[in-house]
Formats: sequence, structure tokens, C-alpha cells
Amino acid sequence: MITVPKKGEIYKHFKGNLYEIVTIAEHSETGEELVIYQALYGEGKIYARPVSDFVVKLPKEKYPEASQEYRFVLQDVKEESVDPLVMEFLDAGTYEERLELLDKMKETITDDMINTMAVVCDVEVPEGEISVRYENFKNCLITLRKYECSRLR
Repeated sequence: MITVPKKGEIYKHFKGNLYEIVTIAEHSETGEELVIYQALYGEGKIYARPVSDFVVKLPKEKYPEASQEYRFVLQDVKEESVDPLVMEFLDAGTYEERLELLDKMKETITDDMINTMAVVCDVEVPEGEISVRYENFKNCLITLRKYECSRLR
């Protein structure tokens, strides 16, 4: 039996990025159920994939390095347990806003908070002491802010 994803659930792709379920749609000609999901990083692109392909086990011979058993894994994200500033960070429209929010979190930031925010910004912050990770992440955001408006679209 296939467990159909539900609107608002957060899933982690086996390559590490997070996605939010927008809705479940029905293909107009075949009647096949499609998962409509949005990236929680970069430009927030929206994708569609058949439910059966969304919840499929990964072929280990094709992806031997994958740490997940399935293509997408439901994340146990409880909004009430997520710092409100992190939620604001995830919704921020510019890197300038994200930098301001990061500064507000400096005294209370955790490794999990940095990991969540880094995934959304599509950057990797190496493991280590929290103050060093904070500074590394901040420097990444400063660099992204510098080039935010000059990218070709």
C-alpha cells in the first residue's frame, strides 16, 4: 500500500534538499495521481511527479552512496518546535533580510537551525564549533547577497 503525501508535509530528497507538498493532483487524461511539490531552497521551483515514483525505494545499484532507502522521506517537522526566526528566515525574500534575521539568532543558534537554513540557501556549512559554523554561514549569505541582484535571469 502506497502512503500518499499530504499538503504541507515536508520531505527530504535522497540528495539532501527539502520540499513541501503543495497538493495532490490528478492527471487529466490518465487519472494518475501526481504529487505537486515545491523546493524549499533556491528559487522555490515547483515540480510534479507521479505518487508511485515519489514514494519509491531507491535502486541501490544506481545510487550506492545514498543514505536514504526511499527517494523522498517524510520529515518530522513540528512548526511549534521550530524557532519563529527560522520560520521567518525560510520565508525571507532577500539575502539582506536573511542576514538581518541571522544576526538576531546569533546568541541562540543551534546546529539544527544552521543546517535547516543552509539547505534552504543551497549551501553547505561544514561541521564544527557553533560559532565557527555561524560565521561561515554568515559569510556565505554575504556572498550570496553581493551577487543577488546581478545574476542574469
